[in-house]
Amino acid sequence: MDIHPTAAIDPGAELGIGVSIGPYSTIGPHVVIGDGTEIGAHVVIEGHTYIGEDNRIYPFSSIGTPPQDIGYRGEDTRLNIGDKNVIREYVTIHRATTKQYWETILGDQNYIMAYAHIAHDCILGNNVIMSNVATLAGHITVGDHAILGGLVAVHQFVRIGDYAFLGGKSGIDRDVPPFMITAGERARLYGINRKGLARMGFSREVIDGLKKAYQIIWREKRRFEEGIQTVRERIPSFPELEMLLNFFEGSKRGILR
Repeated sequence: MDIHPTAAIDPGAELGIGVSIGPYSTIGPHVVIGDGTEIGAHVVIEGHTYIGEDNRIYPFSSIGTPPQDIGYRGEDTRLNIGDKNVIREYVTIHRATTKQYWETILGDQNYIMAYAHIAHDCILGNNVIMSNVATLAGHITVGDHAILGGLVAVHQFVRIGDYAFLGGKSGIDRDVPPFMITAGERARLYGINRKGLARMGFSREVIDGLKKAYQIIWREKRRFEEGIQTVRERIPSFPELEMLLNFFEGSKRGILR
């Protein structure tokens, strides 16, 4: 391990092989840090926080601090961070409240840019990109490969689907389905993220099928439920289509349009 002499490491913290911790960083008693993770200068990590292997956490980040919730009373809630994540300068990630699963979760290989905020009880999948100052309120779920532009603000309890692209400087107040692109100060859907999906290796047939489903559900003049039924009748099933249609179940905030 490479621990700077000015770093404050509680004896109760568990540090893996090859961990490095920079000047003036503070690591609390219940923190577990996996092999090969690098912690920059002036980082604060506290609470029941687990950080996996080969993560890179940049200076002045605050990880595992209490949730910004007036009902929180110091309970032993958790923050669980996976492997190979990049967490840039001044990022804040809070541990959970007791109102849901008692755990805030980040998966693997996420890229969280400077000044982004991930609030209590959020669940992020893998390969998510949060651009500068992107902000997640509590209880938000973000699917794999989603991209959030700079200054995006997402309302609590919203779900962001896999491969969604959220344009910058947007307010997101309802669920964003998988594969979609959104934009606008009060965001609205602008169709399938065709270029992004093509870059990520989706076939033309899949992209065209998703585009047709989008047109039927959102652009033809019919009730939302009728649109879903029409998609099932007109378009032969394929995995990505089922992912899109299954996303509509159980929405608390409604679906962005």
